[in-house]
Amino acid sequence: MKRLNALAAILTIVGGLNWGLVGLFKFDLVAAVFGGMQFGEVNVASRIVYTLVGLSAAYLASQLPTLIRGSEPAHANSISS
Repeated sequence: MKRLNALAAILTIVGGLNWGLVGLFKFDLVAAVFGGMQFGEVNVASRIVYTLVGLSAAYLASQLPTLIRGSEPAHANSISS
């Protein structure tokens, strides 16, 4: 499960960085890497990457309650006097 979480996180980060490049510079890194296409063009390879990024984001969204719980500090079960 940790490997799936790590892979989903990496793919989601790649997608986020790609969207940052799109927003700042109108440059689609995925399209450039998979065939030097113009902005907005897709091919099979880039569609696979976009699909995997989307599935990763959906998976992480479904895991959000668990991820949030895991990041909260542990509370003491009892207080000794």
